[in-house]
Amino acid sequence: MTKSKTGYFALGFFTFAATFIIISFVSPYWLITDGKLKEPKFIKLGLWEVCFHKFEDVHHWYETIFNSCWWIFEEEYYIIHDLLLPGFFIATQFFFTIALCCVLVSLFLAYIYMKKDKDDENYLTLLVTLGTVLVIGGFAGMISVIIFGARGDGRDWMPNWEHNDLGWAFALGVIGVIALFPAGILFLVEARVQKYKRLHEMQSREPSAYTMHERKISYAGGHTDI
Repeated sequence: MTKSKTGYFALGFFTFAATFIIISFVSPYWLITDGKLKEPKFIKLGLWEVCFHKFEDVHHWYETIFNSCWWIFEEEYYIIHDLLLPGFFIATQFFFTIALCCVLVSLFLAYIYMKKDKDDENYLTLLVTLGTVLVIGGFAGMISVIIFGARGDGRDWMPNWEHNDLGWAFALGVIGVIALFPAGILFLVEARVQKYKRLHEMQSREPSAYTMHERKISYAGGHTDI
């Protein structure tokens, strides 16, 4: 189905945002070591994975040494959950997951949008729903990246904090979240444009329809005297 330029721009922003957000969500490069230490205890971290090298419990309650990369909820990590999962990081995971869910829902809605005709009675509802979901996802994602950007490389979290930097996956997340806003807003703008087009078409049809109705009555009721 042919779409307007606004619709295509909205789809473009959405595709861009969805790609970046999905990559960011699954990548373990939100926080990384800067590579200046020969044997850093902390290597890298994503929303769901963390990598250590000869790292020990900071409280020294256990003699376990953590090496390589593991799922952040791995059973072996339970003894350092207070380090791995502080409140701000749980909030980061929560809000970015909401953003991803909005993206996944929007993928389905965008597919329907591409197939649906402009004259369909649910077309406007679809546009408004799609735009609203994207904006909600944008706000949720923005909360997430702001929280992590403010606290992620702080001195009170991962070891060797002075050698830890925000990674490229975090940057992709920020860019993707920002791109959700123009995508959602453009879909809402398109909904408004289509609404006014329909109203204009209805107003332009009514006079002509009324005139034709009058003509039919006049023709049916008229007679010719001879």
